[in-house]
Amino acid sequence: MIDQGTLWVVIIGLGIGSYFLRFAFLGIVGDRPMPSWLLRHLRYTAVAMLPAMVAPLVVWPAATGGEADLPRMTAAVVTLCVGLATKNVLAAIFSGAATLFGMLFLLGA
Repeated sequence: MIDQGTLWVVIIGLGIGSYFLRFAFLGIVGDRPMPSWLLRHLRYTAVAMLPAMVAPLVVWPAATGGEADLPRMTAAVVTLCVGLATKNVLAAIFSGAATLFGMLFLLGA
């Protein structure tokens, strides 16, 4: 169990760090035009967040003790294919979730 004092120091420290990171873009650079190359790269930040959060759960799932398994890999492939084919995030997410739960049900895991 983590100490309460340590927990609050970490929470407050992360809050302050998050504030200053946002302030750097909004407060300091907010009224100046940004270079087009930077704007082009920032456009893809939100798109990269979902795969960055999901990839470790597919490759090293805690549910299987860190071992890759067929249901999660299949769900990831189905999600990728549906996303590329439909360009619809919700369709990709729901098809991947349905595939994962269907495979887990069929394999009895």
